[in-house]
Amino acid sequence: MVQSDALASVSGIRSGKDGAAPAEKSGAAAAGAVLRGARRARKRFERAEVRRFTWRSRRRRTIWTVALGSSVVLLGGVIAAAYSPLMALRTIDVVGADRVGTEQVVGALDDQIGTPLPLIDFTRVKEQLASFTLIESFVTESRPPGTLVVRIVEREPIGVITSETGFDLVDAAGVRIESSAERPAGYPQIEAPDGVGSAGFLAAGEVIHALPDGIRTELDSVAAATTDDVTLGLIGGAKVVWGSAEQSELKAVVLAALMVGHPTGSVNEYDVSSPNSAVLR
Repeated sequence: MVQSDALASVSGIRSGKDGAAPAEKSGAAAAGAVLRGARRARKRFERAEVRRFTWRSRRRRTIWTVALGSSVVLLGGVIAAAYSPLMALRTIDVVGADRVGTEQVVGALDDQIGTPLPLIDFTRVKEQLASFTLIESFVTESRPPGTLVVRIVEREPIGVITSETGFDLVDAAGVRIESSAERPAGYPQIEAPDGVGSAGFLAAGEVIHALPDGIRTELDSVAAATTDDVTLGLIGGAKVVWGSAEQSELKAVVLAALMVGHPTGSVNEYDVSSPNSAVLR
């Protein structure tokens, strides 16, 4: 009897331990699930915070990416259009040509016809126009879709010098503009013993440029052996002692005033070499 009760007690104790084990396991599993859920929630929270604090930079990256892509597409379109046959040179307009023949200039550049405007060889254009001695300078302007404008500045003649063939009309640098057997009207004869390009010739050119039109039309000759002895001969025989080319603007004003008060024919010589103390003779 006693043995049976002991066995029963032992059996009851074992039953009680076996019954408590599933409950403990269930609690541990629940705690683990809660912990994992907390971790997931924490990760979601952290990702949300990262997105919240970086949305501006992501937005800027998106804007820059879209802008860069648009620029690349636009640039590609512009380049494709610029180099397409639609932008090929078809017309050459020459502006400022008087002594230089417009047809000659166009003919010299016609090998550029058909070339897209961005691919025109301007080095070649410069070489071709350099052969025209009457052209002092020029500028070009590309005018889409197919026009090249050439603006020319021609050499300005200042006087004539004698040559083996007669008379050469020259500019201030001594470049021959044209030649003729007879002296061209309206231009003074330049007398420089050392020839064009000499100090005397250059000084004479400076003085001629400084003269107003009213005096220039009265000019018959300019003589200069050096830079300091420029002398003007006026139509009618009067002489102007000019001296050096310095203060030419002031000397021109003084001479104009003297010629108003003392017209040519009434004096033999105007001396403006010292413009502040001009002399009449």
